[in-house]
Amino acid sequence: MKLNNIKSLIPAVVLALSMGFVSCTKDLDVDNINPKQTSTLDADALLNKIYSSFVLTGQQGPDGNKDIADLDEGRSDLYRKSWEMNEFPSGEASWQWDDTGLPELLNKTWGADNASSVGLYYRLFFSITLCNYYLDEVADDGTAEIQQKRAEVRFIRALLYYYVMDFYANAAFIEHVSLEPGIRYTRAEYFKYIESELLDIEDDLAAAGTNDYGRVDEVAAWLLLSRLYLNAGVYTGTERWQDAKTYAEKVINNGYYHLNTTSTGGFSAYQMLFLADNDTNGAQYEAIFPVLHDGILTQSHGSMNFLVLASYAKRDASNMDIDVYSGTDVSWGKCMAITGQVVDVFFGKGVDAPATTTAVTDITSAAGDDRALFYTSGYTRNITDRSDETNGYGCVKFRNVRSDGKTASAVAKVDTDLPLMRIAEAYLTYAEAETRLNGNTTDAANKINELHKRANATTHTSYTLKDIQDEWVKEFWFEGRNRMDQVRFGNYDVPAYRYIYPLPVNDLINNPNLVQNPGY
Repeated sequence: MKLNNIKSLIPAVVLALSMGFVSCTKDLDVDNINPKQTSTLDADALLNKIYSSFVLTGQQGPDGNKDIADLDEGRSDLYRKSWEMNEFPSGEASWQWDDTGLPELLNKTWGADNASSVGLYYRLFFSITLCNYYLDEVADDGTAEIQQKRAEVRFIRALLYYYVMDFYANAAFIEHVSLEPGIRYTRAEYFKYIESELLDIEDDLAAAGTNDYGRVDEVAAWLLLSRLYLNAGVYTGTERWQDAKTYAEKVINNGYYHLNTTSTGGFSAYQMLFLADNDTNGAQYEAIFPVLHDGILTQSHGSMNFLVLASYAKRDASNMDIDVYSGTDVSWGKCMAITGQVVDVFFGKGVDAPATTTAVTDITSAAGDDRALFYTSGYTRNITDRSDETNGYGCVKFRNVRSDGKTASAVAKVDTDLPLMRIAEAYLTYAEAETRLNGNTTDAANKINELHKRANATTHTSYTLKDIQDEWVKEFWFEGRNRMDQVRFGNYDVPAYRYIYPLPVNDLINNPNLVQNPGY
């Protein structure tokens, strides 16, 4: 691995800036930077690169001129790597191909050389270094504009360190670009730092809904704080349920973002969240931090491109894309499948869903829940041979089609924005925290019932903690968070040492401050 310390990251940062890149944050489009013509930093280009780092992996689309040497560029974007490490070990998703590192995640046998774990680690620290570089080079000049942009970068850095804390627990900490190796931080130290950063930048971030779509504001900081506090018992040993509830309530009452209840073009309000026009169809008011995609301008094999393209069978193998059109060329085939574990929460333990005919409503009506976005015809409920495409139901949750009937910009890649952080999380955080504090209260039930009403599901007067865990699955399945919830509820089915991932061997060699996590 070539980018395994700060010294080697600096040329990569300069290269990323000097070679130019395609914008995925549309309001920050800037001219390319040519090192032969300028030696000054284009701060907005760097800010754009920081935002785009959740989906892009290099400087010229899905392949070539990659950010990080020795990583498989197609599979090394930040979101896809974190998704693999959350979804596969938690048992929500299966994968047909034996891509490097994935069988170990699926079989829960990963070691320190696992390609997904190593890839995410370096992707996170590459992006953290971009943030550090920005904050080192773009000084606070006292203007509101610079203060806000610096606060946005600090938020993204805090979110990246949240991922480091959640996945690796004890790893490097670097706040400035330096030739010195990062010091070792424990989970408790990361927690304290992330909390402090978010509280410190709260007033410098834009007010709710006043920033450009695709950039974060104060509500993103509140939502990340509520997530931090919800999992505080895991991260620090001290529960912070009241703080989780308090910040979730701030998010719910923010005055701008709200649950999407718009339903048009034959799509349910829940489906609208994951369509190609989710930046304009009403779903944009639910996405507190959307990662922007364009089928032509944001070329990668990760993020929402991966979620859509990996879900659909080719037309010569199935009617899936005919009955529930994906809006893509289905060139990947159905390499990703839903496990019975997800089906259980909608239909009951071991119960098959009915056959899909020509509409997704065949399944959602039978489930009594618009969130059961499965395709079942020609597929078995259970997966006995993951290499067999007919094993496991298909996912039709993510699509590259527009609710207004217009055509997406491309079929090889997607226009659908990734709702990385959305307000529905605050409703479940509030309900869980309230239940852990005060039992099955009407207050908690009301928050969950808001999600049920949006999904045309039956409302109830109370929900147990087991019900609430199922609600996390129903609302967020395949959105890359299930492992986190299983750990918090105490039913993540791996040995305790595998609750966190190992540090890459190269980083241990290059940084004497680090110590391998126990068990690896």
